[in-house]
Amino acid sequence: MRLITWLLAFGCFYVVYGRVVVAAAREGLTPQDYLVEFFAGADWVLWLCLMIPYSLFFFVVDSHATWRTIRWFNAPEIKLTQILPIRASAYILSLVNEQVGKGAMSMYLLRAYKVPGWEALSSMILLGVVEIYQLLIVSGLGVFLYTDLVEAASSQLPLNQILPAIFMLAMVYIPFHLWYFSGRLLPGSAFRNKPLLRAFKMARPINYVLLLLFKLPNLLMAVVVYTVSLKLFHVPVSFGQLLAFLPVIFLAAALPLPFHAGALLLWTVLFPDYPEVGVFSLIMHTFFLSFNAMIGLIFLPKANKELFG
Repeated sequence: MRLITWLLAFGCFYVVYGRVVVAAAREGLTPQDYLVEFFAGADWVLWLCLMIPYSLFFFVVDSHATWRTIRWFNAPEIKLTQILPIRASAYILSLVNEQVGKGAMSMYLLRAYKVPGWEALSSMILLGVVEIYQLLIVSGLGVFLYTDLVEAASSQLPLNQILPAIFMLAMVYIPFHLWYFSGRLLPGSAFRNKPLLRAFKMARPINYVLLLLFKLPNLLMAVVVYTVSLKLFHVPVSFGQLLAFLPVIFLAAALPLPFHAGALLLWTVLFPDYPEVGVFSLIMHTFFLSFNAMIGLIFLPKANKELFG
């Protein structure tokens, strides 16, 4: 399986590189000179002034949503100040694997509040499901508001058909999910009683709605930051384009491919005239993860004390 993921990632990079070669040839440049020219023309100082506050903002909003989830389903007495060091330190582990970071949160809840590991992990999974639906909902709103932009970007893939179909399937699933975990659908099923699904069984519709609202500022801020950043790199995009496409790109980034190769390829599909945005996205994501890890290093002594005494 690991070999397959690496082969798929290599294929994504190969396709992106091929498109960069074609774009460079149109300008009479080598691919290397083409990329150097693209990045040399960017305003890096303004970009850093944009990315650093965004990373800090993301950390605060993300920690708050995580804290709310844990209070509802695992440890009602836990305080936000107790979550901050653990959540920040988990960003360091997320450099390797996002799931490892969630494991660190589960370990903390086990040691500090005697929350069984499966039940803590259940809350993290529920939070992940909410994140996926948030991306789908915001992207659906963008597609609805900017249908003309989606149709214009459907030259290589029929996005104007694929995206609405995905949104429809996701929305159809919601009532069945709520009915099942409330016990009204298949009341004799024991599957919902497993510890790994405890948070889903406890959650009420209001919990899902509130989590969506708690996490929404991060996604909307990401759309603004990416829109401004691309303009700093002299790529003409609109807020409407990224409102529709950036959540889908983030979903592609969640695919288990090295270096988020799925998102890299999707950037070049959505913006075929600017294949270099794939490399731009790699730089954006690498900086974001690295700066979040630096925040984690600041909190690491406190987190180690919480975890290991």
